[in-house]
Amino acid sequence: MKGKRVLSILIVLILLLVPITGVFANENHVTLEFCSKGSEVSRLQQKLQSLGYYTSSIDGIYGKLTEKSVINFQKDNKLVIDGIADKQTQTALYNKTNTVASSPKNYSQDDLFWLARIIEAEAGGESYNGKVAVGNVIINRVNSKEFPNTIYGVIFEYYGSIPQFSPVADGTIYNTPSQESMQAAKDALNGARPVGNSTYFFNPAKAAGTWIVKNKTYVMKIGGHSFYA
Repeated sequence: MKGKRVLSILIVLILLLVPITGVFANENHVTLEFCSKGSEVSRLQQKLQSLGYYTSSIDGIYGKLTEKSVINFQKDNKLVIDGIADKQTQTALYNKTNTVASSPKNYSQDDLFWLARIIEAEAGGESYNGKVAVGNVIINRVNSKEFPNTIYGVIFEYYGSIPQFSPVADGTIYNTPSQESMQAAKDALNGARPVGNSTYFFNPAKAAGTWIVKNKTYVMKIGGHSFYA
């Protein structure tokens, strides 16, 4: 009788503990914010990178670039915009399908150099993210049926007698790219997409961009450039 009584008590205790254990098993969310560190931050950065929001190295440190990437994701997905990866933000993030477009296969050093040249010419004074964004646009054009299918072809495309990119007209396309522009070109070729599917950009301070504004969808602004898809 004593053994049965002990067994009964153990069963009752197990039944009571199961729901509690289940709660903790499902509650594996950790809020991440500026200055957070560790493997969960690395995982967050990797996911943001796969979606084209984060273009820096995976270092497990929630710095300004990671915070800005989270803010851009929150903006695009109509979440609370605070730069904090809370449960709502992480749920939306990890449920997203990766959207990194395939880069030109087996790109050559020539491809890399020309992409770096247009990045330098168009965004030499922009932030690193702004440089990668210009590369993102060029790669999107290469992958689109509406434009030439090579980097060189996209850069030197003309509409009538007018080149698509002003650096081709003024000759700055031939300037030597900086190391940062070279790295931005590499990241763009490897799939970084800070401006998603954008295929157009312009600087509102230097050009009206009337046709783009009327015919394309605004994506975002990075530095002096506005990007449209």
